[in-house]
Amino acid sequence: MSLEGKVAVLTGACGGIGKAITRTFVSQGARVLATDLSAPALADLQQELGDSVATMVLDVSDFTAVTSAMDRAVETFGTLDVVMNNAGTGAPKLLLEHEPAQDYDPITAVNQNGVYYGILAAGRKFVELDRPGVIVNTSSVYGTMASELTFSYNVSKAAVDMMTKCAALEFAPHNIRVCAVAPGRVNTPIIEGYKALGLLEHITREQMRERLIEPEEIARVVAFLASDEAGCINGTTVEAGDGFSGFKYPLTQRFASA
Repeated sequence: MSLEGKVAVLTGACGGIGKAITRTFVSQGARVLATDLSAPALADLQQELGDSVATMVLDVSDFTAVTSAMDRAVETFGTLDVVMNNAGTGAPKLLLEHEPAQDYDPITAVNQNGVYYGILAAGRKFVELDRPGVIVNTSSVYGTMASELTFSYNVSKAAVDMMTKCAALEFAPHNIRVCAVAPGRVNTPIIEGYKALGLLEHITREQMRERLIEPEEIARVVAFLASDEAGCINGTTVEAGDGFSGFKYPLTQRFASA
């Protein structure tokens, strides 16, 4: 697997998964326009990774800004091959306690609208450049299942799965692939909300091997999807959840000594 010579735009580059993706892309030979809301975090990332990384402060809920990121990548590195729509947000809260302006609108603006804007801006840029491209979206295992406390997040990730399918179909004549990765429970700062609720042990046990997934594991899946080796994967969301959505707690071992 190699991304040698590829140019990528990555949103949410300074979060747990985003930073791991940036590092993995660079290690595989790619040059990356890393975007995020935090200028200091972007500066640290560029200092760590050097000239292979350029940075841009970006609010993915602003379509004009997202389009500008595609232009910036081409201006900086001469072309564009991969767009990774990774920026996301969410916090656990019961639905009946929602205030829409706080608990639905902001999550939808980033997780759903931000991915839509990234898909549209990337597709237009690839067509303008008259070259094939790859778009990878960060979904979630929650995109295909119901769960408590995460109404807005689940809905937004379900939208990502469908946008991935529809965009892949419409972009196929232009030789543009669109796929997504659906992480399970990843050891990133977003887990802090569950820790605060005393749910860390519970959510850890929901993976088959009863451990949180590390960001680097997700990054390697993304790098594969972005590579030429994954050329037959299109319109698909690849689950990377250590079996999260495929099983319930194994009761036999829990009650063996009862």
